[in-house]
Amino acid sequence: MSSQKKKERVVVAMSGGVDSSVTAGLLVEAGYEVIGMTMQLYDRKDMATEVKGSCCSLDDVFDARRVAEALSIPFYVLNFQDAFKKIVVENLTGEYMAGRTPNPCIRCNDFMKFRLLLKRAMTLGASFMATGHYAQILHEDGMWRLKRAVDPDKDQTYFLYGMNQEQLSKVRFPLGGMTKAEVRDHARRLALPTAEKSESQDVCFIAGEKYTDFIERNVAELPGEGPILDEKGKTIGTHKGSYRYTVGQRRGLGLPGPEKRFVLGVDSEKNHVITGPESLLATSSLETNTLHWVGNPAPPDETLVAKIRYRSAGSPATVVGKEGGGAKVTFAEPVKAVTPGQTLVLYRGDEVVGGGLISGSGKRKLPMAS
Repeated sequence: MSSQKKKERVVVAMSGGVDSSVTAGLLVEAGYEVIGMTMQLYDRKDMATEVKGSCCSLDDVFDARRVAEALSIPFYVLNFQDAFKKIVVENLTGEYMAGRTPNPCIRCNDFMKFRLLLKRAMTLGASFMATGHYAQILHEDGMWRLKRAVDPDKDQTYFLYGMNQEQLSKVRFPLGGMTKAEVRDHARRLALPTAEKSESQDVCFIAGEKYTDFIERNVAELPGEGPILDEKGKTIGTHKGSYRYTVGQRRGLGLPGPEKRFVLGVDSEKNHVITGPESLLATSSLETNTLHWVGNPAPPDETLVAKIRYRSAGSPATVVGKEGGGAKVTFAEPVKAVTPGQTLVLYRGDEVVGGGLISGSGKRKLPMAS
């Protein structure tokens, strides 16, 4: 009697979008035993509106199930609502109330997908967990490396800088070597129900409303009106709550006169919003208290490329660690609108080497009104 080799088991994180659907389809086609998993992250009753097609919406859960049925694979929905509320939602409101501007998608990837979901996948005896992210994981010179996707317009490595060596060894990104057009072609070839589904651009739990409205619905005690200051500390206007503003913002200030003014800083303790001309947005350095290296730390004399927002091209910079943790990052040329709470990601060519949350910038000290 001949024995048939047992298939290798993998878990696919299925969001209900075309990317994770193709990921599952390709792995089934490659002969793996595929299990689909979707995270239920929030109660739709907590949303102002239910937006069709928004990331992680009820429609997405249904679509993920439809894809699993089409591929004849087991499918499970995991209720992570409590963890998501504490780790992502409450962090977002807390950061805005503290005068910082968070990136909830990065935090969701870090904690929800590559900690909680990955742990659950491993308990099922999976060899690895696969997702539809556009990024590449390579094993070179005895180390796992996180590298940019082939499609520069879809590259998502900025959101994945928090991954470590153990996680990289247990995760695969099958779409990292493809363009979006190629992924769509695979979806049509595999006759997947999501082949023509459009992409979501919203933060899942804020879809359909402004982030300020979301905060006002979810925070009991909000700061009221406060002064808008110029760069010298003079009161030049009134705002409706410091949580409404972020560094680099120009719209919504309601200031008189023809001069264009931008938010230079937010002092949440005093409920002050500090503004100034665009030229004062530039800074030559920033600081982070949470520097994470994907592999080995980069030497302090190495020039890396530092990105301070997802769509930025990045700027050459050097990184020097601080006593007690974190680092100071110095740019070769000044960059604009370094924003506390946003994310610094460091690249060596196409490779992500590390990153951290921006705690402050090295720009001039702004006078504060007493």
